[in-house]
Amino acid sequence: MTTPRSPRSRKQRPNDPARRTRIAQAAIEVVGAHGIDGLTHRAVAAAAGVPLGSTTYHFATLDDLLEVALEQAAADNVERLRAWAGSIPPDEDFAVALAALVMTYLHEERTSNVVEYDLYVAALHRPRLRAASAAWDEALVELFGSRTDPLTGRMLAGLFCGTLIQTALADPPPSADEVEALFRRAVHGPPPP
Repeated sequence: MTTPRSPRSRKQRPNDPARRTRIAQAAIEVVGAHGIDGLTHRAVAAAAGVPLGSTTYHFATLDDLLEVALEQAAADNVERLRAWAGSIPPDEDFAVALAALVMTYLHEERTSNVVEYDLYVAALHRPRLRAASAAWDEALVELFGSRTDPLTGRMLAGLFCGTLIQTALADPPPSADEVEALFRRAVHGPPPP
């Protein structure tokens, strides 16, 4: 006669609800260190400190990893931008604030800026990533439009993204005054004749 095994005698796996998020963050780190071409399940598992099987369990393909990395990067970026927008006094010149933000991305947050654009540009060749990229764009439009109007918000979002990538590539990068002049024209229109 065999005695039934108690539920506690089976090997219990620890519940790790944050594992999926850690893997997503690790995918962003891997892209930051090695670019899109360096993204592998093995590299992400090592960066996340999880077994290789965990990455393939949660994200079967590399496109799955790219998608979650882009979604996480976009969410992180939008959260940072919302915090930034909330810290700007209502009477502050928005052109000055936007120029200062670009300079922050150019210097203090350069690595995350490059990673975010690597992931964003990946959507050009991977249609399933486009929804996450579009959601990111719409969040920028909404955020900037809340300080101006919807059409100016859309224009500022395009100018912001273009300026970020151009300043990241420029050697030497433009000065804060040059960047401010771009945003000043977009926010306030041309100077009177």
